[in-house]
Amino acid sequence: MEDWRWMSAGDLSRGIGSGEIDPVALTETFLDAIEAHALSPRIYARTTPERARAEARAAAGRAKAGRRRSPLDGVPVSWKDLFDSAGVATEAGSRLLEGRVPAHDATVLRNATEAGLVCLGKTHMTELAFSGIGLNPMTGSPPCVNDEEAVSGGSSSGAATSVGFGLAAAATGSDTGGSIRAPAAWNDLVGLKTGPGALPMEGVVPLCPRFDTLGPLARNVEDASLFWAAMAGRTAPDLEGASIEGRRFLALETVAMEDLDPAVDQGYRAAVERLRGAGAVIEWREIPAVARAVAQSSIVFAAEAYAVWRDTIEARPEVMYPPVRERFRGGRDVSAPDYLAAWRVIDECREAYHAAAAGFDAVILPTCPILPPNRHRLETEEDYFVSRNLMTLRNTRIGNYLGLTGLTLPTGTPSVGCLLQTPAGSEARLLRLGRAAERALA
Repeated sequence: MEDWRWMSAGDLSRGIGSGEIDPVALTETFLDAIEAHALSPRIYARTTPERARAEARAAAGRAKAGRRRSPLDGVPVSWKDLFDSAGVATEAGSRLLEGRVPAHDATVLRNATEAGLVCLGKTHMTELAFSGIGLNPMTGSPPCVNDEEAVSGGSSSGAATSVGFGLAAAATGSDTGGSIRAPAAWNDLVGLKTGPGALPMEGVVPLCPRFDTLGPLARNVEDASLFWAAMAGRTAPDLEGASIEGRRFLALETVAMEDLDPAVDQGYRAAVERLRGAGAVIEWREIPAVARAVAQSSIVFAAEAYAVWRDTIEARPEVMYPPVRERFRGGRDVSAPDYLAAWRVIDECREAYHAAAAGFDAVILPTCPILPPNRHRLETEEDYFVSRNLMTLRNTRIGNYLGLTGLTLPTGTPSVGCLLQTPAGSEARLLRLGRAAERALA
């Protein structure tokens, strides 16, 4: 049973379907592991054992009757602590929301529950989702699976580590500037950032509504595809027969390749060559609109985040982690004309980007330009916190500003990911492409 913790969600599902795995025993295996694991208090904000056991018993009954609701019926997963869960605290990693208990599940949690997935509990996250490194001294800072002295990436920090440490079969996250893709990359997982509006946001604690997106973190592309479909209440795309041969990739230069950590540079370039060796056509190109769009980040992102949270923050600013609080306050003095002018630039950049990327199956780039930084330095050196946070999200936020769909894949180099980006609304196509790329990178 211990082996179940490290199996893919798809393989667990096939075991349930064949009768070799009992959903109740599977759920107990994960709950026992969470209880016993020394790091679980830094990964899970709270577990939901009563709900999990009830859902597992129902899944077991359906499996015996041959009436499973979805391919992941009976598979235990974790939920980031910004997805509302009925009767269970949802605090978004912040003492500002301490004791907040919603009456209803978020729509995506309700969809997944109807598909038969088992909810293990809620995972730690960066405070109000406003940091990419995964440091949260106020409630919990999960460690990276490759270096327990380093952070795990955020803001979906506990989501990634719940899977990475074998404490969930898959996890959910949100992504406003890289919060799924950064922790997925640093913990050697697959992470899917869906396009704007691809998954319903009802019952999800917001950060920046014009940029907020949702998606899964998983062991492989099949798991990400199945979990995304469950969250959406739809059928998963068919990944069989996906091929990378003849696919055209634009390898993004410009800002995305600047100041890379040597290990990231080497690991990413090796991954690109493996894609080429598998038959992909790779063209290295600059897209000037990317740098121009990213330059607007200090205006639109902070302004929208502060507009959402200003009253809550300023009512009790002392309970926030100061570096995160000051990130929010960076939007305090942005004028309306500057905000609207920045959005005009972003809209122009989106049009220019799509024109430049037309004719390619995907644009590729390193997911994060740096490796996971040391937690102690982040906690004690404010300038280090600011610089590492900006660098962590530099590449991923390209997809948020340009309204794209993104999928990060492990490269085989620890904590180095390869990010594939396609236009919004192309999740099914991207997952097929990602499945083919995954085989090439394995």
